[in-house]
Amino acid sequence: MRRGLIAARVTAAVLAVPATAQALNVYAAASLRDALPQVVPSATYSFAGSNQLQTQIERGAPADVFASASPKEAEGLYEAGRCSRPVAFATNVLVLLVPADNPASLRSVSSLRRGPQRRLAIGAEDVPVGGYTRKLLDRMGLSSILTRHVVSNEPNVTGITSKVALGSADAGFAYASDARAAGDRVRAIDLPASAQPPIQYLMCAVRRPGANTRAAQVFIDKVTGEAGQRTLSRWGFGLPAPE
Repeated sequence: MRRGLIAARVTAAVLAVPATAQALNVYAAASLRDALPQVVPSATYSFAGSNQLQTQIERGAPADVFASASPKEAEGLYEAGRCSRPVAFATNVLVLLVPADNPASLRSVSSLRRGPQRRLAIGAEDVPVGGYTRKLLDRMGLSSILTRHVVSNEPNVTGITSKVALGSADAGFAYASDARAAGDRVRAIDLPASAQPPIQYLMCAVRRPGANTRAAQVFIDKVTGEAGQRTLSRWGFGLPAPE
């Protein structure tokens, strides 16, 4: 009898505790996979191509925060009433990645104009890194290398980095932050600043029934705050110009 009374009291106490510890779901561009968990370790993360994540959110995925590698995706959700006004929190630049031992002996992007056929890994056209890559090559007058060489179109930048690091690709176009994250598995060849397209990351709080709106805003404040910006900088990201 006494045991039953104690169990009933414990059950009642548990039920009386408010459900304040709702998980925060962050949907973020694959290039943020190493940096964001360092800023907010307690969140639950889903990393993929920004365009894929946008589609998932439009279809009702349980995201609370969305962080995209280009303005297009976050602004698209905002215009559709599916997230708060996006804020800029990081920038990036493109580099040409090659395996650490660089078996193709590539020294610059221009060297892809000559010599034997190479295996290139780039982002698919509808993925931010793929769009940025095509803009850069167009500005350099090198778009033809995408027809001259064997090209693997990857759904996100993680696929590019992995193929280069494993030697499955002779080179790949990725972000400078991904070169930093890959460490000594790859080498990064700088690309001309004059040809770099502006790369800007945006973040917003997702609007949906049951969204953890308050925690989403706290997350955004942490990422855009001083400590969050220092962490992003350590992982190779640039910081947006102050408004």
